[in-house]
Amino acid sequence: MSVETEELLRALAQDAEGVCRHYLPAGRREGSYWMVGDLQNTAGRSLFVRLTGPTSGPGARGKWQDSATSEFGDLLDIIRARTGITRFPELLDEARAHLGRPTPVLPDTPVPKKAQAPGGTPAAVARLFAASKPIVGTLADTYLRARGVARGGKMSALRFHPKCWHRDEGQTKGIPRPALIAAVTDGAGVLKGVHRTWLAPDGQGKATVETQRRAMGHILGNAVRLTPHDDILVVGEGIETMLSLSEAAPGLPVWAALSSGHLGAVLLPDGVQRLYIAIDRDPAGQRAAERLSARATEVGICCHVLEPQLGDFNDDLRAKGKEALRQHLAGQIGPKDRQRLLG
Repeated sequence: MSVETEELLRALAQDAEGVCRHYLPAGRREGSYWMVGDLQNTAGRSLFVRLTGPTSGPGARGKWQDSATSEFGDLLDIIRARTGITRFPELLDEARAHLGRPTPVLPDTPVPKKAQAPGGTPAAVARLFAASKPIVGTLADTYLRARGVARGGKMSALRFHPKCWHRDEGQTKGIPRPALIAAVTDGAGVLKGVHRTWLAPDGQGKATVETQRRAMGHILGNAVRLTPHDDILVVGEGIETMLSLSEAAPGLPVWAALSSGHLGAVLLPDGVQRLYIAIDRDPAGQRAAERLSARATEVGICCHVLEPQLGDFNDDLRAKGKEALRQHLAGQIGPKDRQRLLG
């Protein structure tokens, strides 16, 4: 472990409770520990993080253990689990951002004439999105239409990049592939990250690679805001899932959180009175809905869960059609909002 990484871990340990409150908000402090259900931020007491003691060595503050799984680790492991960041340099950037520290510039390091911002930085995120173009008539449009979605071209949050670099774990060289690009923004509409879905050469499906999707930038708490919200909001996991809801019910404002872990951590905007949580039919989706519902209820937002008949709402759309999906939603949408199903 480098000296800089050790120092960063000590700084995180000094702020152990702040790290836990930000990345594991479903937990709470009990004496000298932060107690939570697991690394997915489920409510409970199985996982405990030490908040007091020395900042290094065995039993140091910031060390955690899950009594149910026997897993253990440090605060960087928690940040990795909650953000989905897999590359270590980007993980350190996320930790520095939480601490309010700039990325260090190493002395005596030659700077290339065309210095490239490292992946995951705000500059890299902005550069990738700016280099993308509207999806109408592109392979991204073809991909979404193959999934039963025709409204993607109307979403400014979605774009297409014909040669987006892709590299699987273990590969030393990237390959440019066509990709659907989605903007991840915060409550002020500021671009915080991008999500990439690499596509097959004909656009009829995803690329035949090990890692078909990947996010970069600051994702936690933010979302792909496909349509503007008002007094109601529908939030779910995948982009295709939420586009499917918009296809069947164009009057519903929809956001995509990109994963079950991020769904439970979405920061809700001011002014929302009724929240609909569109889940995938799996245990992770159920847990995410419970976490988000609990947070919304605490601030007085009325919550409803929308459940698909099959695995997710895109499965429903493709198997049963737009009208059948609309009728299924009508049985779950509150009376005040049913008129929005037709736009």
